[in-house]
Amino acid sequence: MAGATPMYDPEAVKPMWQELANVGVKPLTTPQEVDEVLSKKQGTTLLVMNSVCGCAAGAARPGVCNALQHKVIPDNLVTVFAGMDRDAVQR
Repeated sequence: MAGATPMYDPEAVKPMWQELANVGVKPLTTPQEVDEVLSKKQGTTLLVMNSVCGCAAGAARPGVCNALQHKVIPDNLVTVFAGMDRDAVQR
């Protein structure tokens, strides 16, 4: 699926990306970025599967934002977006 066209208008999902970026979650958009982060041998990683679905809007993104208010948080905060960066999601 290399170079697959996104399912959604990038401008329409921008606020959904931004919601996580505002709390320090970095988007991964390529398989190489996913491999780089997940191959780290030290530290902890939280990978959020972001989406336009109601579950992501109603529970996942707010839950991540709340969890990151805790005094102990993962070392790496990353997200991939279902339907947008399909190769990264597939990896």
